[in-house]
Amino acid sequence: MVRRRKQDRSLFEVLLPDSDKLWPAWLKRIDTLLEDEAVIDTVAAALEQRWPKSRTRGREGTPAEVVLRMLILKHLHDWSFDELEQEVRANLVYRAFTRIGVDAVPDAKTILKIAKALGPEVITDLHQRVVDVAKRAGVTHGHRFRIDTTVVETNVHYPTDSTLLQDGVRVLTRTMQRANHAMGLPACRVRNRGRSVNRLGLAISLQARTPKTRDAMIRSYRRLMATTRAVLRDAATMVRRTGQHLRTATETTASALQQAQQQIRQMRPLVERVLAQTRARLFGGDTHVPDKVLSVFEPHTEAIRKGKIAKPTEFGKLVTIQEAEHQIVTAFDVHPARPADIHLWTPALDRHQQIFHHAPDLATADKGFSSAANERAASDRGVRRVVLPARGRKSAARRTHERQRWFRRGQRWRTGCEGRISVLKRRHGLRRCRYRGHDGMHRWVGLGVIADNLINVATYVDQRATA
Repeated sequence: MVRRRKQDRSLFEVLLPDSDKLWPAWLKRIDTLLEDEAVIDTVAAALEQRWPKSRTRGREGTPAEVVLRMLILKHLHDWSFDELEQEVRANLVYRAFTRIGVDAVPDAKTILKIAKALGPEVITDLHQRVVDVAKRAGVTHGHRFRIDTTVVETNVHYPTDSTLLQDGVRVLTRTMQRANHAMGLPACRVRNRGRSVNRLGLAISLQARTPKTRDAMIRSYRRLMATTRAVLRDAATMVRRTGQHLRTATETTASALQQAQQQIRQMRPLVERVLAQTRARLFGGDTHVPDKVLSVFEPHTEAIRKGKIAKPTEFGKLVTIQEAEHQIVTAFDVHPARPADIHLWTPALDRHQQIFHHAPDLATADKGFSSAANERAASDRGVRRVVLPARGRKSAARRTHERQRWFRRGQRWRTGCEGRISVLKRRHGLRRCRYRGHDGMHRWVGLGVIADNLINVATYVDQRATA
């Protein structure tokens, strides 16, 4: 049964009457901001959707307020779920902040399972609630607008065709062995080709270092692909075999067989796509295969080139970050497929107007968003000063326009977006997503942005109170 709040008295109220002295000032401000009822209602509504009767039946679960505060605390410090459990259990301030008090701390697996109930829509709604809190606190009024894009990497290794084939063979073999064990058959019924595949992968990595051994590398690839096709045939046979055993299996055995069957059906198409792209690259010279698989565990991963010298190619998803004044991220977007920056300007301005009910006085971005159409679109929406540096060779009139004092001030303010992205990556973990799937990416980015907004709101309110 879903609970909104914990009703017991705080541990600090019982044991430490002067507990306020132990709180960091910024954390105390965040604690006050999270008292907003609309924010808690958003999480409680999401938890009620986990099971049909979650609102009225079942044992009492972790309160929505505790779930929200533990997730916020996790992303404030970029902890893992295990680190979160350990820190909250050992720290009285964190126990008070999360409203756990003297109760048992939910373990890492419990919080992980509950967090999965917060889908993209819930995270977006929760973020907008936090932005509304910032608006009511007078931190931001939407007079300024800036936007930039970055790449949040998925948690994958560097993708090569040989390692992707190795991953596919390993997962399929492991799943088939699990299904074979559930059916009570001898282990020898599933052939384990893992050792030969690993040897071929090591040989390919050595042979790929120099063009002199290209012929040997192709021969190794042929053997690796043949072994992978054999594993795929074994997997197809295992799907049929599990289907036959499901007719007479017990409930426990049937559950294990259905899970294995589903995993094989999900993995087989991915491995077949890896085989196809390997064949196209080696024997057809085609390195631009559409919908290329870069990870069998995170198939939504894209290869994105942002022109960085240190890291020319990044593997993840493109994320849009748009801000208002005082470093408040008013909106973010995790794109299913990479769009051109130039097409993101107008939707972002419309979203800004939807949030603040007026156009910004200043709107700025880097050259990737620059075009005459985008400048006209901003002016038509009522933006008074549009700061979009032109690309390519500039006319004398354009150079004069961009040398104006207000234009240069807008450019200097725009560079703060680079710093905000850097803070999000360093302090809140947006460098690499640790959650699985596209929904996990949205949850990871959203909670990191929410945590950063809360810190900035708390800092601004605290500075204003002490001024």
